[in-house]
Amino acid sequence: MPLARGQRPVARVLIDSPLPQLDRLFDYAIPAELDAQAQPGVRVKAPLRTAGRVIEGFVIERGVESDVDRVLSELDAVVSPAPVLPERLYRLARKVADRAAGSASDVLRLAVPKRMVRAEKAWLAGERCAAPALTATASAHAEAVLAEYPGLGERIDAGARLALDAPPTLVTLGDDTVPAWALLLAAAAAHCLAAGRSAIIAVPDHRDLDLLHLALSSLVPADALVRHDAGQSGPGRYAGYLRTLEEAPCVVIGNRSAVYAPVSSPGLVALWDDGDPLFDEPLAPYVHARDAALVRQELDGCALVFAGHTRTSDVQRLVSIGWVEELAPARRTSPKIVLSPIREEERGARVPSAAFRAAREALEHGPVLVQVARPGFAPSLVCADCRAPARCPACGGPLHARSRGAVPVCGWCGRSAHAWACPKCQSVRVRLASSGSERTADELGRAFAGTRVIVSDGAHPVTEVDDRPALVVATRGAEPIARGGYRAIVLLDGERMLQSPDLRIGEACLRWWSNAAALAAPDAPVHLVGVNGPVARALASWTQPAYARQEVADRAPLHLPPAARVARLEGDAAAVDRALAALREAVPDLPAEAILGPVPAEADGVPRARALLRFDYGRGPRVTASLRASVVAEAVANRGRRTGGAGRRPAARNTLAVRVDIADPEL
Repeated sequence: MPLARGQRPVARVLIDSPLPQLDRLFDYAIPAELDAQAQPGVRVKAPLRTAGRVIEGFVIERGVESDVDRVLSELDAVVSPAPVLPERLYRLARKVADRAAGSASDVLRLAVPKRMVRAEKAWLAGERCAAPALTATASAHAEAVLAEYPGLGERIDAGARLALDAPPTLVTLGDDTVPAWALLLAAAAAHCLAAGRSAIIAVPDHRDLDLLHLALSSLVPADALVRHDAGQSGPGRYAGYLRTLEEAPCVVIGNRSAVYAPVSSPGLVALWDDGDPLFDEPLAPYVHARDAALVRQELDGCALVFAGHTRTSDVQRLVSIGWVEELAPARRTSPKIVLSPIREEERGARVPSAAFRAAREALEHGPVLVQVARPGFAPSLVCADCRAPARCPACGGPLHARSRGAVPVCGWCGRSAHAWACPKCQSVRVRLASSGSERTADELGRAFAGTRVIVSDGAHPVTEVDDRPALVVATRGAEPIARGGYRAIVLLDGERMLQSPDLRIGEACLRWWSNAAALAAPDAPVHLVGVNGPVARALASWTQPAYARQEVADRAPLHLPPAARVARLEGDAAAVDRALAALREAVPDLPAEAILGPVPAEADGVPRARALLRFDYGRGPRVTASLRASVVAEAVANRGRRTGGAGRRPAARNTLAVRVDIADPEL
């Protein structure tokens, strides 16, 4: 469109910088030689006068400047003409960042992979993908799977928000065995693809991703399947991202950042097992994949599915207020759970007689799974005389043993404690206080002489075992799939797992045990050893949603997540006080008991202050806007102090840090 006299084109650019004061759009004049290429979504280089350097960014939109006397810097260069940041992705990143009091550029750094020149040139020169077509057999199979959940297909088409109770069973696909949840989500994705819409499925780790990929390969054409995970090469990941920019629908599978995939016509965003801590983003602004998916569903109007063998209290809160609809299968199935208490006469034994007998009988027919809490041989040692924890003389870290009779080794610094002596009683003898996966395998190997023993943990990953008799000792989350399912499952160390000082440890244990129990063959016994109470009862009756409901009810009077949102402020004491004062002014109806602290804290030997803020979801936008404004104000003021007069001592780079939605708050 030609410009009128006295007008000039302007690019509004988002600078790629971690500095909070730069989290806004900057206007740049577009020189004539870059006018054709400087389109919305492209990468550019722009001068930053305050820093005296050129920095990369994205053109978000173009406009027209009528005030020709206004001084504007010009774009320095267009890095690539490929429009890799569509408006829909920027809108999502902006919304997610505002909700978490963070920067949009930090979100985009997670969503947009690093540029790979060769992959980008091949994409620009190649032809765009055509709309994929499912075979009649694949479509019929997908619809048959969805039919197990009455109305699921119609709800997905209508853009509903659903909490699915996944079937705790295994299914056979040719020569492979996959969990039923993988086939269910694959069928939902195929249903969307057949309707001409894209689907995004996020799973916690590479093991789940491989299973989902296997299930999808039987339903979806290969050219319509985009895998997005950190294990890919840089060019492969970038090429997959470029494929999601095309108009042709596709199915995107990946880990937590997959929820940002910029597909053009999203019909479904699904998360499997959203309680897994791998969905927590460790980088600023620390947005959980579940929260990003909720924001995306609100913006795009697509269906949203939370599926799992258990239900998190976060999803249950949404169900309780009617924001998410729960959907169960027409035929309810559950594993055969047996609570195996350790009787008085069996004190000292890790495996009670009932579970031991069940394992021995099951080994006549196939593999048996034994779940333990920790990897290694002896994860912790104590003094053999006074039972005090054995600590490293150098750093104070916990000592562990790599094998029976081996020299203790520190779990923090890795030093060997050759001449260790107890600081309390001066004893030089240590005792194995716990059993890891390797020690358990050693003990069970002697108890079941002649039986094949397989260890699966972080150091010895195993993804699948055959249907021959074997004892599979696995840490939680590392259980391999057994062809045809395990003939028995024994869940050890449950009481020790529940003793972890974690607000959500009950939820976590129920999730670990439920996911393991779902690997059992039909009618195979699952023995939970030495545990009773609400978590054990929920597992035995397979009523995980009821446990989640009780958790939400118990936390509501205490204003603990997810009944309320929690933010943490940390920094200089004066900066924290200023932020809290600004918050009280911006949100005058905030209850006095919402603020906990400030209390003294210390980071790298520097005195700091820390405060917690509990607020309801209705006040969320005002609270996060105020906190973000305080972070920006402190950053600007701090920059002024650091660039002050000669002889002035430089101030710390960050005088105030804010993190919103703390799952397990500690003051």
